[in-house]
Amino acid sequence: MSNETRIMGIPVPKITMTETVHIISNVIHTEGMENQQLFHVVTLNPEITMACQQDKNLRAIIGDAGLLTADGIGIVMVSRLKGNPLPERVTGCDLLFNLLSEGNQRKWSFYLLGAEEAVSKRAAEVIQESYPHVHIVGRHHGFFHSEDEAKIVNDIAAVKPDVLIVALGAPYAERWIHKYKHQLHSRVAIGVGGSLDIVAGKVKRVPAVWQKLNLEWLHRLLNQPSRWKRQLILPRFAVKAVLYKENKE
Repeated sequence: MSNETRIMGIPVPKITMTETVHIISNVIHTEGMENQQLFHVVTLNPEITMACQQDKNLRAIIGDAGLLTADGIGIVMVSRLKGNPLPERVTGCDLLFNLLSEGNQRKWSFYLLGAEEAVSKRAAEVIQESYPHVHIVGRHHGFFHSEDEAKIVNDIAAVKPDVLIVALGAPYAERWIHKYKHQLHSRVAIGVGGSLDIVAGKVKRVPAVWQKLNLEWLHRLLNQPSRWKRQLILPRFAVKAVLYKENKE
């Protein structure tokens, strides 16, 4: 059995959360990595996967990433239906908390990019309170203009974080990381969607029972009915992904 499964032509490694954290930890702690290219982790969800079918530039960015993880039950369920199952979801939010926990033990440095200014500030405070051995070496809100980007990139490069957390939303975060990957001087960069809102307490996490049942999407829809249009992509993705002929690639 292959150690990866293809979802609409995109090879997704069969890795657990524990294995993902181990891979990232090795990147951070391997000697000489400071001279290596930034390690871009993409948490792949149905929206990104569908967008890749029409956007060749985005598909190239995903293909160039150092690591892909299965963000969302849709990706995992399709892998099961196609008979080559992924072991579990590795979402951006869960990965962030796991990296903070590991970073607390190993004294990693983090830079936070994204969210509103108040949310960014509070997220940094919560992290320092909950993970006292993590170093927040910088942060910047996500509502910046293009003319601000050079300064932000220079600020990140100056502090050389072990982990750059980019909460700019997908796939914008993936495009932003890829655009500046040679200038950021971070060991690892990860797009984490709206996870800083959860860290800061602005948005509550979906209760564990809903997560266990893989019904986070339904919980969000019930609590935010305005999301229904966005949720329509899930059944379309499931049908197209199951019927997709992987030998096209």
